[in-house]
Amino acid sequence: MAVSVPVVPRRSLVLAIILLSTLTFPLTITGASLALPDIQSDLDSGLAATQWVVNGYNASFAGFLVLTGSLADVFGRRRVFAAGVALFCVTGLTAAVLDDIALLNAVRVLGGIGAAAAVSAAGSILAVTFSGPARARAFGLLGTVLGAGLAFGPTIGGLLVSALGWRGVFLVPGAFAAVVLSLTWLLPKASGAPGRRVDWAGGVLFTTALLLLITVMVQGPEWGFGSPLIIAGFAAAAMLAVAFTLVERRQPDPMFDLGLLVNPQFRSCVIAAGAIVVVLVPLLVYLPSYLIAVVELDAGAAGIWLLMLTVPTVVLPTVGAALSKRMPTVVLMAGSVAVTGAGCLLLVTIGPDSTPLGLLGPLALIGSGFGLSTGLLDGMAITSVPVRQSGMASGIFNSSRLASETVGIAAVGAVLAALSGGRLSGPSYTSALHTVCLALGAFAAAATVLLIVLSLRTTRRREPPWPRDAPRPAGPSHRPASDQPASLGQEPDPWVAPTARY
Repeated sequence: MAVSVPVVPRRSLVLAIILLSTLTFPLTITGASLALPDIQSDLDSGLAATQWVVNGYNASFAGFLVLTGSLADVFGRRRVFAAGVALFCVTGLTAAVLDDIALLNAVRVLGGIGAAAAVSAAGSILAVTFSGPARARAFGLLGTVLGAGLAFGPTIGGLLVSALGWRGVFLVPGAFAAVVLSLTWLLPKASGAPGRRVDWAGGVLFTTALLLLITVMVQGPEWGFGSPLIIAGFAAAAMLAVAFTLVERRQPDPMFDLGLLVNPQFRSCVIAAGAIVVVLVPLLVYLPSYLIAVVELDAGAAGIWLLMLTVPTVVLPTVGAALSKRMPTVVLMAGSVAVTGAGCLLLVTIGPDSTPLGLLGPLALIGSGFGLSTGLLDGMAITSVPVRQSGMASGIFNSSRLASETVGIAAVGAVLAALSGGRLSGPSYTSALHTVCLALGAFAAAATVLLIVLSLRTTRRREPPWPRDAPRPAGPSHRPASDQPASLGQEPDPWVAPTARY
C-alpha cells in the first residue's frame, strides 16, 4: 500500500513568495504619499482627514503586527499569511473605487491589518524554514525588500499617479497581491504550535496605545495640542504603554519577550533601525507633496527626483555587508544613523527654486545611511539571540521599527500642519519643512551618541577576566545548543569584532 509523503517546497521557492509579498506592503505607505494632493482635491477633504490615508494604514500595520504573529503561531502560519494577503488585496481593490474619504480611510485601516498579518506570518514561515546562517540571510533579504518597498514607493507611486490617477496607487498593489495569493498553496502547511495561546491582553494594550497615540498626534493641529481631549489622549496612551509592559512581564506566553532588550547587540539594532526610519520615512511621505505644491513638479517628476534618495538604498547594502566584516558593529550602526542625520540637516537648503543638483547631496546622504544598514540590521538582530528566540526577535524588531516610523510620520505631519497653518503650500510649508529637517537631524545625532554610549558601557562590562595574551580556556560551550546565537552555534568570542561583536 502506497504511503503519501508530503512534499516540502524548496526553500528558495518559499523565500521568493515571501519576498514578493513583502515588497508590496511598505510600498503603499510611501507610494500613497504621491496621491495625497490629488485625493484631497478630488474628494474635497481636509488636511487631517487626508493624512489618515497614510497614517491609518501605517498605524494598523504597526499596531497589529505582533498580535497577528501570535495568531499565526496558534492557528497556522500559512493560513494567517493567506488571510492577510487576501484582506490586503480586497481592501486595495476597494480603495481604488471609493469616492468618500471616511470610507477610504476605514478601508486603508483594514488593509494595514491584512499587511500586518501577512508580514508577521511571513517572518514565522522563514524562521521555521531556514536555520543557522541561512536564516540570517533570509531575514536580511526580508529587511532589504521591506526597505526597498519603502524607498521606491514615491517613485513607483508617482508613475502610477501620472499614468492611472491616484486610484492606481491602490489598484496595482491590490492586483499584485492577488497574484501572490494564488501562490500561497506552495508554502509549507503547518498547524499551530501545540499549547500556544494568543496573548490577547498584550495585543489589545499595544495596539490601542499605538493607535491612540497616532490619533492625538494627527488631530492635534486641528483640535489644538492644549485641548483637554488631546492631553487626555497622550496621558491614556502613556498609561496603556505602562500597562502593556507590566502585563508582558507577567504573561507565561507573552507576545513580546521584553527580556530580549537586555541583549546589548539586539537592543542597539532596534535603536539604530528605529532612528533611521524615523528620519527617512516621514521625508519619503512629505517630500513628494512639497515638490508638487512648492517646487511645482507633477507627481511623476517628483517621484523621479526622489531617485536621488532611493538609488543608494539599493546600491549600498552590499557595501554595508562588506564593511561589517572589517569594522566593529557599533561603528557601522552609529555611522549609518549619523550619515542619515547629516543628510537631513543639509536638506534645510530646500526651497521653491531647488534643482536636482542642489538636492543631490542631502538626498544621497539620507539614502546612503539607510542603504548601508538595510537588511544588515535585520540579520544582526536575529543572529544576536538564541535560535529558539529568533522568531520572537524578528517580531519585536519589525514591530519596533514599524511603530517608530508610524510615530515619526504622525509627528512630522503634525508639526508641518501646525507650522504651516494647516496649508501644506507656499512659504509657510518651506519654513515648516526646514524646522522638521533640523529636528530630525538633531534626533539622529542624539541616537548616534546613544549607540556609542551603550557600546562603551557594554565593552566595560565584558572585559575578559584574564589578559588578552593569556591562554584561552578550552572545551565546549556550557550553554545548550538552543541558547547559542542563531548564526554561530557556538559561544561568542570576546575578542572578535567584525559582525557579531562590538
